[in-house]
Amino acid sequence: MEFQKGPLRRIVFIAIEMWLAAALALLILFVLANIGRSSDMLAKSNYTTIGVAPPEDITSQDSGENGEIDELHPQFGFADLAELLPKVATDDRTVIITSVNEAFARPNSLLDLFRESFRSGEGISHLLNHVLVVAVDAKAFVHCRAVHPHCYLLEVTSMNLSSANNFMSEAYVELVWTKLSLQQRVLELGYNFLFTDVDIVWLRNPFRHISVFADMTTSSDVFFGDIDNLDTFPNTGFYYVKATNRTVEMLRRWRAARARFEPNHEQHIFNQIKHELAAELGARIQFLDTARFGGFCQFFRNDIAVACTMHANCCVGLGNKLHDLRDVLGQWRNYTGLTPQEKSSRGFTWRVPAKCGTPDKKNP
Repeated sequence: MEFQKGPLRRIVFIAIEMWLAAALALLILFVLANIGRSSDMLAKSNYTTIGVAPPEDITSQDSGENGEIDELHPQFGFADLAELLPKVATDDRTVIITSVNEAFARPNSLLDLFRESFRSGEGISHLLNHVLVVAVDAKAFVHCRAVHPHCYLLEVTSMNLSSANNFMSEAYVELVWTKLSLQQRVLELGYNFLFTDVDIVWLRNPFRHISVFADMTTSSDVFFGDIDNLDTFPNTGFYYVKATNRTVEMLRRWRAARARFEPNHEQHIFNQIKHELAAELGARIQFLDTARFGGFCQFFRNDIAVACTMHANCCVGLGNKLHDLRDVLGQWRNYTGLTPQEKSSRGFTWRVPAKCGTPDKKNP
């Protein structure tokens, strides 16, 4: 009897060991599967943290897929843009975009001053590596390539955009709508963008003041004290948009709205439709305080102690813009050269622009 119990006991022990081994193997497989799933969720949450949808969550809208882009701007294919953006973007897939024509890109003009401001700013010189300069004519592209590593030619063949076009001229209106087409394509490719006019000097890092919870954050000519007040008039010379399906649709509707109103620039039409974009799409639009993101329109609110950018808005004439923006940079250098005690004791403030507001007869 004892002889029979011994082998039977061993068989039971072996069966138990095999069952435990199988259970342990299943447990390990379960843990590994969940680690992979968690890693995938973590990757997506990193995008969510900065307010951008993961690239695979943005529905592809290649030019010509739905007819919208080709119908509105058949001359644009945005060749090589998908290959260029990864070279320019930050780690969180954000690209700073500005645009120039030949008049703005030539030596000692606005592009040089714009780039100089990054080098003179407070710890922002590295952001120049993430600036994509969009040239709208061939000469501007040549000038850009001579001074900047990331240039993109978006040549408009329907009209000549190379001169310093006056506000609301036919060429000016065509230029701003052209920029919007490219910005929509950037979103479709899964990249956030911060668009900045080239007549803006950068002094401090603006990203510290852009909410991750807003779909679009824009500057304004006059700020009423509430970042969520949709009655604020936007200035789309400086605005940030995060890449999601909602913002792609927002820019699509914005461009389509051009046909619903009398011919006008994109900023005016955005102001007309901003309430419906918020109501119908749920788009959250916020506005930047002119105390930090200043301009010549509301100069009395500009505070040099907290200033991030200065925009030569409400200013007519390329020569006038250049003169007064150079003066802004000069004042900034004087301010940053002071000790903290000197800054507080002297109450350093901006000088009123000397020329802006007066048309420049030599440089219209």
